[in-house]
Amino acid sequence: MFRIVMQTIFFLLTLSLSVSNAASMDLKEKDETPSSMLRQTLYYGGDIITMDGDKPTYVEAVIEREGKIIYTGSKAGAVNNFVGETIDADLKGKTMLPGFVDPHGHFMSAVLMVTQVNVASPPMGSVTDIASTIKKLQDFKAVKSIKDGEWIVGWGYDQDLLAEKRHITKLDLDKAFPNNKVLIIHVSMHGGVLNSKALEWAGLDENSKTPEGGVIARLAGSNEPAGLVMEMAYMPVFGKLPQPSEDGMMELMESAQMMYASNGYTHAVEGFTHIKDMNTLKRAARENRLFIDIASLPGFTEMDEWLNNPDYKFGEYNNHLKFQGGKFTLDGSPQGLTAYMANPYLVPGPNGEKDWVGNTSIPRDELARLAKVMVDNDVQIMFHANGDGAIDDAIFAIEQAGITAEQDKRPVIIHSQFQKLEHLSKYVEIGITPTYFTNHTFYWGDVHIKNVGAEKASFISPIKAANEHGLVTSNHTDYNVTLLDPFFVMWTSMKRETRSGKILGGDQTIDAYAALQTLTTGPAYQFFEESRKGMIKEGMLADFVILDKNPLKVSDVDAIREVTVMETIKEGRTIYKKDN
Repeated sequence: MFRIVMQTIFFLLTLSLSVSNAASMDLKEKDETPSSMLRQTLYYGGDIITMDGDKPTYVEAVIEREGKIIYTGSKAGAVNNFVGETIDADLKGKTMLPGFVDPHGHFMSAVLMVTQVNVASPPMGSVTDIASTIKKLQDFKAVKSIKDGEWIVGWGYDQDLLAEKRHITKLDLDKAFPNNKVLIIHVSMHGGVLNSKALEWAGLDENSKTPEGGVIARLAGSNEPAGLVMEMAYMPVFGKLPQPSEDGMMELMESAQMMYASNGYTHAVEGFTHIKDMNTLKRAARENRLFIDIASLPGFTEMDEWLNNPDYKFGEYNNHLKFQGGKFTLDGSPQGLTAYMANPYLVPGPNGEKDWVGNTSIPRDELARLAKVMVDNDVQIMFHANGDGAIDDAIFAIEQAGITAEQDKRPVIIHSQFQKLEHLSKYVEIGITPTYFTNHTFYWGDVHIKNVGAEKASFISPIKAANEHGLVTSNHTDYNVTLLDPFFVMWTSMKRETRSGKILGGDQTIDAYAALQTLTTGPAYQFFEESRKGMIKEGMLADFVILDKNPLKVSDVDAIREVTVMETIKEGRTIYKKDN
């Protein structure tokens, strides 16, 4: 018996050593990839801004290998890192930065834009009045050979920029499109105008009750819908709009990503993702169709379907797709008069309401309950909040969830526009990190002055005050609400000029380097990716954007808008290059 036991022990030891040696040989073979097979790219010959630190820092050279940055420093010192083949990438005087990180936008809307028509006003589009809006829709119907009975969808509609200074109604649309279903999506993406055929399809008529947190505009002197639906009245309409087939959506993925890549972004955000779109993005990732990183924010309205569902793992990338955190939409847009304010607007509501404070889409106590569920399940929480009333509700929910700054949960308040100065110290206390939207100062600054008064409007997106409180901030486009142009974002944060030429909150302007931080290190931190992207630093992803000139050295603030993206590089691979 003893002999059998000893033989067994000897056999097991021999087997263990064999497995160990085999594993060791495998690791050795992996680690000792022949140097002749390695390839690196050496970038030099221009301004290379690392974004590492609170002041501009430059390096002379950068080496990329296998999608990562393996060296930053002097060009002379780079030679010690050469193995195998080295590709020279002479910048020839151009400027290199880390790839831009989109803090907030709507990637799936960018996908669908290819199937819709631009009815926006300058600078997003060319519409100036109701007649030119109708003409755009008619031309689109003709060019796309849209048959009677089919949908015509426009995006970017903004009543404040029309000569008539009023909302389009179904009566305007019905004259030109008696046999088509028509929807023109409001620039806020929180509502739209439908014609009679589309209202009938949506099941909206004089008997339809306006849902809590929603707007259904009515024709004067009646209960008949006028065409405009907003917020909680619009969400069911948007949710069941027909979309291209799943195969069709896959074919649109490349063009949507190129919109971002051509503007220097190597990271995009899908800002309120429905289950159907989560599945579409998962298929795109599975089929290796994504070449930029996409952070998806699943919406709270379908939390029962995605929370703790193994099909939707949060916080990790899979072929460039990551489900980042849960998204709450607390109010609407200030330009649409649906942002939730602590005090009434100075003008009537969208349907003529007096003492109007806007809409909140979810009662405060219910918001706090749902937010705590997400936090307890280790899901980062994100809040869309424009008005100070909505911001108050977001702070309440975060506090009720038991979050403090020391826990490093990083709740994000998206837009965070009409906040009060006292909000900022509360942000510090509970660790809120805001992503601002200074493009509003240009697009709707004059409208905001009219709607809420100059004093309140002047503190919109207060990046400087937030930075002085030690907060990490970012600045976004909310694409396709405004142009996907990082230099326009920089310009609005550095000048804060309205369409009419007024300076709105000049005490909140920031310099070019701080503006770049809101497009690189700031959003990287908000997505828990500060050790992965947002800087040019050893060990980080080789995500770069190459510009024709250095935005830190342009002659004046207005010249920032003229900076051009020449090339965008994602993990060492060029994904966009401007034609010469």
